[in-house]
Amino acid sequence: MRIFLTGVLLAAAVFAPAASAVAQNGPLRIEITDGVIEPLPYAVPSFIAETASASEMSAQISRVIASDLSGTGLFREIPASAHISKVTDFNATVQFADWKAVNAQALITGAVSVNGNRLTVRFRGYDVFADKELDGGGLQFTGTTEGWRRMAHKVADTIYSRITGEGAYFDSRVVYVSENGPKNDRRKRLAIMDYDGANVQFLTNSASIVLAPRFSPSGDRVLYTSYESGFPQIHVMDIGKVQRRVLSTDDGIMSFAPRFSPDGRTVVFSQSQGGNTDLFTMDINGGRLTRLTSAPSIETAPSFSPDGSQIVFESDRSGSQQLYVMAATGGDARRISHGKGRYGTPVWSPRGDLLAFTKQNKGRFHIGVMRTDGSEERLLTASFLDEGPTWSPNGRVIMFTRETQGANGRALLYSVDISGRNLRPVRTPDGGSDPAWSPLQN
Repeated sequence: MRIFLTGVLLAAAVFAPAASAVAQNGPLRIEITDGVIEPLPYAVPSFIAETASASEMSAQISRVIASDLSGTGLFREIPASAHISKVTDFNATVQFADWKAVNAQALITGAVSVNGNRLTVRFRGYDVFADKELDGGGLQFTGTTEGWRRMAHKVADTIYSRITGEGAYFDSRVVYVSENGPKNDRRKRLAIMDYDGANVQFLTNSASIVLAPRFSPSGDRVLYTSYESGFPQIHVMDIGKVQRRVLSTDDGIMSFAPRFSPDGRTVVFSQSQGGNTDLFTMDINGGRLTRLTSAPSIETAPSFSPDGSQIVFESDRSGSQQLYVMAATGGDARRISHGKGRYGTPVWSPRGDLLAFTKQNKGRFHIGVMRTDGSEERLLTASFLDEGPTWSPNGRVIMFTRETQGANGRALLYSVDISGRNLRPVRTPDGGSDPAWSPLQN
């Protein structure tokens, strides 16, 4: 589904003051810090159905927008039962006094029309206490009715970005390993879904074990490790066509833990030969294999920096599992993890300023973040087993696997803000592990 973005001829205005999370004498803005934030109260009345066939869809779009915003922990929806004003005309003058009376600091209004399978969504955002429209004015999204959830995510992305100043992330997807069955007979298959767990599609069957799917920078391909041949091999899948091929390596060689380079042309991965595991790169089209490490230790879980100049990885070369950074062409690596415990599964933030990782210490597992030089380490979670972080496209949220304890324990997906707030489960039909977040969709 392709969505076209067009500007509606609506006046743009500058947002003004509102509550404690908002700058005084400036645009309405949630100041995101590491402290506790009082969520910004907002209202999103059900969007107006401008055609008879848009009635149900207009209500659904409003609910997805509210779910996106409230799900960040930065916004708090004022329920419809508390609304004084009823929005029945998209072009009518907003009764700001009525929204102030219920303490709404932001207001989102919209209109939806359906013509055959053609869907159009118009919307505006307002700073209630300034009696003005949000910077940027109103917008219109046009696409097909099948893509109504994407349009809702795009509306929410626009409002989120204008108020927080952060990049968008709702219009994105997650590929992960769907799991069902008991721990001693767990069935695994690749699945893809919207970031919020909707629209799940299965990409493989459960005939063989699959692990560690990773999106390409363009979001159209996925790398993953499969045991279909009896030992681990890297596969590349075109997710639009659901076609796959094996990334060619020598027969009988175990290859695993792949990731794309930022330009999508190169894959970095681990390869095990003669009892030794090292890092290699290969052209995605099956070109020459290049060795990056040759230490008598296990090097795995590589991840490129956003500019493609460096690689972070885990290694036990110091005697325990730690994090190292080296040039993308190989060479000397410097250790960056220095806390107590073991570190693994490092992933570079899309912003380039942080690394997410898994840490094990004193029988507990944690998801944490640190600066790229290893400084300012912060642990965001703690449980029986948390592992495998992946970044949202804007570098603000981390999704990961949490497994519960005991014979009946399950692997589930969770997300957490990089400040450590807003820990929440991500809904999936079955259990889930090894999530990988896509870039924003086009």
